[in-house]
Amino acid sequence: MDQRKMHGVWGNRWTFILAATGSAVGLGNIWKFPYITGENGGGAFVLVYLVCIALVGIPVMMAEVLIGRRGRMSPINSMRYVTREAGLHGAWTAIGWMGVVAGLMIMAFYSVVAGWALNYVLLAATGQLSSLSGAAAGELFGGFLGDTNRLLVFHSLFSLLTFAVVAAGVTRGLGMVARILMPFLFAVLLVLLVYGVVEGNFSAAFGFLFDFKFDKLSMSGVLVALGHAFFTLSLGMGAIMAYGAYMPEHANVSRTIITVGVLDTAVALIAGLAIFPVVFANPGMEPGSGPGLMFVSLPVAFGSMPAGEIFATLFFLLVAVAAWSSAVSLIEPGAAWLVETGKLKRAPATFLLTLVAWCGGVGCVLSNNWLGDNPDGLHIFESLDFLTSQIMLPLGGLFIAIFVGWLMRRAIVVSEMDAEEHPLFDIWLFIVRFVSPALIAVVMIASLYDKLVS
Repeated sequence: MDQRKMHGVWGNRWTFILAATGSAVGLGNIWKFPYITGENGGGAFVLVYLVCIALVGIPVMMAEVLIGRRGRMSPINSMRYVTREAGLHGAWTAIGWMGVVAGLMIMAFYSVVAGWALNYVLLAATGQLSSLSGAAAGELFGGFLGDTNRLLVFHSLFSLLTFAVVAAGVTRGLGMVARILMPFLFAVLLVLLVYGVVEGNFSAAFGFLFDFKFDKLSMSGVLVALGHAFFTLSLGMGAIMAYGAYMPEHANVSRTIITVGVLDTAVALIAGLAIFPVVFANPGMEPGSGPGLMFVSLPVAFGSMPAGEIFATLFFLLVAVAAWSSAVSLIEPGAAWLVETGKLKRAPATFLLTLVAWCGGVGCVLSNNWLGDNPDGLHIFESLDFLTSQIMLPLGGLFIAIFVGWLMRRAIVVSEMDAEEHPLFDIWLFIVRFVSPALIAVVMIASLYDKLVS
């Protein structure tokens, strides 16, 4: 079978939009975005984040999808195809390889955190989060992080769920996630938003998210906004390139990716509008309380509100589903490549890669420093997070922008973008050539400098 036709395509444009949004919407939107907004002053941070989505996230996402749709294969073979087409050295194929490897490395620690959410779904559903004090919630979370066996069970369960979807293929597996889980995610998020409006302090939350007081925003906050705008869209890890390979021929790249970007950003903002009313309704809780906002502060907040157990269960189910929709896109690029080699069918290829990521997750569980009580030694979780988010993904996005902006023939780019004589095409090309690479480089350099001097 022709490698360029062996995986199938999405049934329609909206299936791709929902699948790509599912890849982008994950723990970054629902877990990370609210607390980094809290840490960096609220509205001004949100405004800078939106500008960065427009100048970095969406333009680079278009470039990555363009390569995938042109190659119609896994990120590795799509990069090989467009590299040969451009008459360039095969070293550019490393973009595809780096994305596949980064996806597996991310899956290793991502599935561990997603396992935390699965555990809290169970705790909330069985009433174990009701009427908790702040100290008791902290002890519950700390005890869970110290329970190796329980961590391994939920890490393994989440890995198995991810394997099941990817092994089922593009139409029955990934398409199912897009058509069923994403509408479910949006529905639950809206229910939680209504709950926040009715039972929480919505006016305080809205003012916090949209007050635009720039005196509260530091330069480090600007860099955090820029970095999160890049990473929240799953750029540089091969996922969007792989999904682009399954994109229907007639779908317009620019309109489709703008829709994905708007949906992803809307989820992050609605998550903030759903979470912060609950936080502000409980005196003494801080919106900038870091990662513990989800697993310590929110259980206490829900527990003190009407029907809190039900809505706490819904909230953690939302987090788990968002993580699941993202995780399948971390395994898919490597699985597609293994299938293209002709040596493995999809199910065993997916099992092999899931097993590799699972082993990495076991290493994360056995060598963690989540409680901050073991500063010495090798911490696999922290190391994988740093290598992928600070080095591999920015490099991938940077090289994708350079490749599409400077090295692909303009006629091919215009054709794939369906942008002949479109007035906005030259603006997009300028951003991809100059603005996006510069901003990505700034984030990389600043993050590495901060890591080295701290």
